[in-house]
Amino acid sequence: QVQLVESGGGLVQAGDSLRLSCAASGRAFSRHAMGWFRQAPGKEREIVGAISGTGGATYYADSVKGRATISRDNAKNMVYLQMNRLKPEDTAVYYCAARRDFSGTSYYTAEYVYDYWGQGTQVTVSS
Repeated sequence: QVQLVESGGGLVQAGDSLRLSCAASGRAFSRHAMGWFRQAPGKEREIVGAISGTGGATYYADSVKGRATISRDNAKNMVYLQMNRLKPEDTAVYYCAARRDFSGTSYYTAEYVYDYWGQGTQVTVSS
């Protein structure tokens, strides 16, 4: 069982940066691929990015590519999403998710394959 708690959201202005954090409890954190998703009002939840268990492989959605960086610290059971040059369209609730992956080398982009989800953190970008 893995429990995830996101933090770091808030109200920022367009062009600002923000770092979201996700703290994971449970064992074998490095054997879980992690993903960041977001859901804007009236829209479906979408992938923002994903990272493999070892941190060696990452994926970014086109909408954030070049502006976002996912990283993880397996010693601290933490995963981060650094977002730069934020835009109003980045406004959403951001969720982290975990999927068991014993290889440690894969990331996953499909929402339905994730086993555990956090409660989300709101990010609001004003223009």
